[in-house]
Amino acid sequence: MKNKLTKTLLKSIEPKDKPYDVYDTELKGFILRVEPSGVMSYFYTYRTKEGARKRYRIGAPSNISPNQARDEAIKLSAEVIKGIDISARKKQAKKLAKAKKENTLQIFIERSYKPWVLAHRKSGIATLQSLKVSFPKFMKLALEDISVLKVEEWRNKKLSKGAASTTVNRQVATLRAVLSKAVEWEIIEHHPLRRLKQLKVDRTPRVRYLSPDEEQRLFDALEERDKELKLSRKRGNQWREVRGYQLKPDLADLHYADRLYPMITLSLKTGLRRGEVFSLCWSDISFTTDSPLVTVRAEESKSSRVRHVPLSPTALETLTKWQSQRDKRYQLVFPSESGVKLDNIKKSWTTLLKRAEITNFRWHDMRHDFASKLVMNGVPLNTVRELCGHADLNTTLRYAHLAPDHKADAVKLLG
Repeated sequence: MKNKLTKTLLKSIEPKDKPYDVYDTELKGFILRVEPSGVMSYFYTYRTKEGARKRYRIGAPSNISPNQARDEAIKLSAEVIKGIDISARKKQAKKLAKAKKENTLQIFIERSYKPWVLAHRKSGIATLQSLKVSFPKFMKLALEDISVLKVEEWRNKKLSKGAASTTVNRQVATLRAVLSKAVEWEIIEHHPLRRLKQLKVDRTPRVRYLSPDEEQRLFDALEERDKELKLSRKRGNQWREVRGYQLKPDLADLHYADRLYPMITLSLKTGLRRGEVFSLCWSDISFTTDSPLVTVRAEESKSSRVRHVPLSPTALETLTKWQSQRDKRYQLVFPSESGVKLDNIKKSWTTLLKRAEITNFRWHDMRHDFASKLVMNGVPLNTVRELCGHADLNTTLRYAHLAPDHKADAVKLLG
């Protein structure tokens, strides 16, 4: 059946027992398909370069007028003349769209990135948690749809809420790493954030250490806290005894009521990172009188290198006392209540600092305190580097200004 496809014609079309086509008299290949159910669709028919006849569905009369469908057919005709197989292209586009829908950030992380990061990065669990907390609205996006603009908007929102530029840069770096792996594994062709620049930050290293007065207040607060914990346990057991309940272990004769005091002492006197302290085992500590030291295993060290740190008299005494009251069921020096590795002690640390009236001091700053006081006492920077386990001397140079008269002595060498 041939006729010019118009709105008037559509009103007169009647379905038949079998499907049939109405060929437009104005444009070759432009047809209307009529199904027995009455459903109608516009198609453009053509031959490929290989001679195969194909049909390309344009749409339904309920959504597009005959003139609009004809205009679309004219555009398709022009592409066919150029040798484009429009049906194959459409099929490929659908395939890519489906793959894109199935390849969201969340799916890629769960299926591919998570197994890799847990196997190859010590901080794998922390990295995955950071991604989950930092980018919840990105998780349902296809990898290619994570654009510079979207990340810029995300950064502006974070900064407006008071986030530090260094923190934002670090969070974006975790997202960049995921997308880099997607490119490396040929999941996506190009890195969507390749043009994104880092936020500018103050490159002056932050070195925070305790003044003598602050250090005294910190240890006074630890002493007071220990006394309160022991007294609280005593009162609690008296209450339990009256009621016939099982008593908890008495703390009165112990050197320390819990792990916080020895943990902080060790951190200040050895410069160990928090993760290194959490992972420390009794087998890593040598109590020999001639050269007591703590060994940081390669698998627990940030640089993946074994490090030996001598124990000062204070650190040795603290660990010796702590060992005398250890639970021999556990190999960890500072296990959690359940015996497994600690993941954080933020609440205890924050409460302690408040009690000691110390502000702007992080747990990691105890490491800065260790390095700073070594330099201020004339210890060579390279020795400090070795004790702290810095990968290169540039990291240690942040403490150079603390060396006593180091600049004046250097100038004197000129005569």
